[in-house]
Amino acid sequence: MELQKMNGHCKNEGFDGLDALAEHEEFLPHKSGGKKEIHFTDFEGKTSFGMSVFNLSNAIMGSGILGLAFAMSNTGVILFIILLVFIAILSAYSIHLLLKSAGVIGIRAYEQLGNRAFGTKGKILAAFVITVHNVGAMSSYLFIVKSELPLVIQAFLGKQENTGEWFLDGNYLVIIVSIVIILPLALMKQLGYLGYTSGFSLTCMVFFLISVIYKKFNITCPLEDRHQNALPNDTDVHSDLNGTEHVCEAKLFTINSQTAYTIPILAFAFVCHPEVLPIYTELRDATKKRMQKVANISILAMFTMYLLTALFGYLTFFGAVEPELLHTYSKVDALDVLILCVRLAVLVAVTLTVPVVLFPIRRAVLQTIWPDKPFHWAKHIGIAFGLIVIVNILVIFVPSIRDIFGLIGATSAPSLIFILPGIFYLRIVPSEQEPLLSRPKIQAACFAALGFIFMVMSLSFIIIDWVTGQSRSGGGH
Repeated sequence: MELQKMNGHCKNEGFDGLDALAEHEEFLPHKSGGKKEIHFTDFEGKTSFGMSVFNLSNAIMGSGILGLAFAMSNTGVILFIILLVFIAILSAYSIHLLLKSAGVIGIRAYEQLGNRAFGTKGKILAAFVITVHNVGAMSSYLFIVKSELPLVIQAFLGKQENTGEWFLDGNYLVIIVSIVIILPLALMKQLGYLGYTSGFSLTCMVFFLISVIYKKFNITCPLEDRHQNALPNDTDVHSDLNGTEHVCEAKLFTINSQTAYTIPILAFAFVCHPEVLPIYTELRDATKKRMQKVANISILAMFTMYLLTALFGYLTFFGAVEPELLHTYSKVDALDVLILCVRLAVLVAVTLTVPVVLFPIRRAVLQTIWPDKPFHWAKHIGIAFGLIVIVNILVIFVPSIRDIFGLIGATSAPSLIFILPGIFYLRIVPSEQEPLLSRPKIQAACFAALGFIFMVMSLSFIIIDWVTGQSRSGGGH
């Protein structure tokens, strides 16, 4: 949800001509006037099936995985599994709608589908939603830096607890990392080697999963008192929220004020839809059926990783699990070597991924505001600097990564997964091929309506939680 996003963005150089042609042809209007319509399948993709699965898995995998154990703690094991299956199946169906829409008119970018469906307004809407989602992804990555880097420095200094020095303050550290590392990388004209961070990110998360499973059998419950005392308020409040008097008892079903964040966290974790069409274009022997199989395998693989991470993370900490799972291990042993290695790997991965996610945002802004203007360094630098400032402000003032997962998962995620694919399908697939009252179009309409209902309900519950000032477990990190 994304440690992702390079797949559709750093490999686009080979398709610039196709993009330009699509722009000039108004994304292939209904009637071609005798011209041969250019389909992206006319481009001979060279990426193998296996590598396409790897690329799409990278696009799905993201920082959302760190919030899944927290989600399970607020729904219970059975309800969480039901919701995870539900979101995974709907994500696969959403990709089916995108592929069907793209196949009708032969364009391969999410924004271009918006243009084809609703003209310039549709293109701007799609670009805006993708921008909001990527800003949320950048914020979640930098929140991990804010949360984990102080613990890494603390471990290297041999300290069991944060003693309050400025170099152990996450707000200062996230600003320093943004200025010293992220901004220079974001000013590069091309992504270059940063594309390789996608593969490293997935490897990092596999390492994270293995460590979570391993630590389940090495951490006893309840946690020792000396570790719980380090964060007494967080642990006590969260235990109360979950109704978990016995913190080592797994719940099969549970509902509390934090349950409202579960579906947004899951939706955030499965967003990959802006990358589907570029990966489709690059697929060797590309057909809709073949690409759908790529999507299904990728979603199944990430479903397995998500379920194992959530299950073993929850069964390690039960009611004491925090919104960012990795941070919870500091309550056991802040100097644990394995967890320190995981922290370092995650920190490197998310830090290098932030500029990768920034590139498509800047491209969307440039194409929306200055679509016909040549490259200009002032705009290039100004947009990057402005985005980094906005994201830093969000990270510093938002109290918990849970709020980022929740807000983005309740707004941009349902738009990208449910609403936009559904309405694009209704507008793009011609009525001669599928009448408005045909079963596929009724399903697409219901799918879009479901996404809208989900968005309204999730936002309502989250706002109620904010207004009533309910628990901020994990919020101070």
